[in-house]
Amino acid sequence: MSTTPTPSKIPFYVSIALAIPPVFMLLLSGVMKVSQNEQVREGFADWPAGSAVAIGVVQLLCTVIYLIPRTAVLGAILLTGYLGGAIAVTVKMGLGFAGWWMPLVFGILLWGALWLRDPRVRALIPLRARG
Repeated sequence: MSTTPTPSKIPFYVSIALAIPPVFMLLLSGVMKVSQNEQVREGFADWPAGSAVAIGVVQLLCTVIYLIPRTAVLGAILLTGYLGGAIAVTVKMGLGFAGWWMPLVFGILLWGALWLRDPRVRALIPLRARG
């Protein structure tokens, strides 16, 4: 009979629930950029030709790297850079809070989910109570 306590599965399931919205939106956005639909072409009209496809491919690759458990930390780092760039572009365009809040929240959700499911990340970023 084992006396080792079984870790709770609740943090794992919460981490999945936290990651679903940003991962879904990142995959959807990446596919839309690669597919070059009318809305994407209009949105990227002032950008160099082909930039939407390149950005979409980078977005999809970073998200897939995040989804693979062995490379999830690298994926989170890459997505942090990607989302930081998205924030910078929206600030430069003058879109204000409406433009940059979603990439910020997505980054927080992605890292929060990773923190809950990966003990290495918890060891690297410990949350401590005052005491």
